[in-house]
Amino acid sequence: MKWSELSIHTTNEAVDAISNILHEAGASGVVIEDSEELVREREDRFGEIYSLNPDDFPVDGVRVKAYLAETSFLLETVEEIKLAVNNLQNFNIDIGHNVVTVQEVDEEDWATAWKKYYHPVKISNRFTIVPTWEEYDRVSTDELIIELDPGMAFGTGTHPTTVMCLQALEKTVQPNSKVIDVGTGSGVLSIGAAKLGATSIHALDLDEVAVTSAKENIALNHVEHLIEVTHGNLLDNVSEQADIVIANILAEIIMTFTDDAFSIVKEEGLFITSGIIFAKKEDVKNALQKSGFEIEEVMMMEDWVTIISKKPLL
Repeated sequence: MKWSELSIHTTNEAVDAISNILHEAGASGVVIEDSEELVREREDRFGEIYSLNPDDFPVDGVRVKAYLAETSFLLETVEEIKLAVNNLQNFNIDIGHNVVTVQEVDEEDWATAWKKYYHPVKISNRFTIVPTWEEYDRVSTDELIIELDPGMAFGTGTHPTTVMCLQALEKTVQPNSKVIDVGTGSGVLSIGAAKLGATSIHALDLDEVAVTSAKENIALNHVEHLIEVTHGNLLDNVSEQADIVIANILAEIIMTFTDDAFSIVKEEGLFITSGIIFAKKEDVKNALQKSGFEIEEVMMMEDWVTIISKKPLL
């Protein structure tokens, strides 16, 4: 089978939004090549090993790549993607160069290209992300391993926003916690919550591809008995209360449902929000506080922000 590699040269700010556009267009995953990765200083807190090839990265900005099956509708799909990316400017999202290229890729080459990028990565004191095809042995008895298949969709779980969310869950999940994961994507945060001791987890996503991907990854980690995955838009159809609501999505979307989150989170419960670029930090904090939340902690990694907020006793 023939595939087309669609590459969009853009900005870090636009990565999440463009990734979502590509998923909605039928891509089963994205590759993100950020020029800043080559010069970024990294803390080796958890034994990470980095080996980067400059040829894999743009001179500036970010390349977002996705793979689409070659069909008679491919040209129309590409034009729809271009239009959707251009429309991001209406939401004050900087799309940068916005150069779109398309090239043909053999399926065998695509599969090999995916796997060469991904290896086990220890992302916190307890969590290690392991691609399904890699052999890995625990280095400590309390280490928590999350197996993911990046080819299913939505990345490898090592993006800074995902890392911070897992670290936030590691700090906050208690035995028997009830968690709601809004915009679950690969299901990685729900899996993490389950491995930390949460016993009731509701994962939601508006994208049917994400729902399927999350279910498959959850089954890989043998926690399907703890997690319900449903198709839904944010918290529109959620009525049950939770100890923790977590959402790793765009800042602009987070700000649209802070009131709903406040009604769902139990008193003294937490709302963990991520996917927030630094420039939007104060806007999100203000929205959370306006809805009644108290800011407990602001976590930062590279250009990204995660906010842990608390619903006070009423």
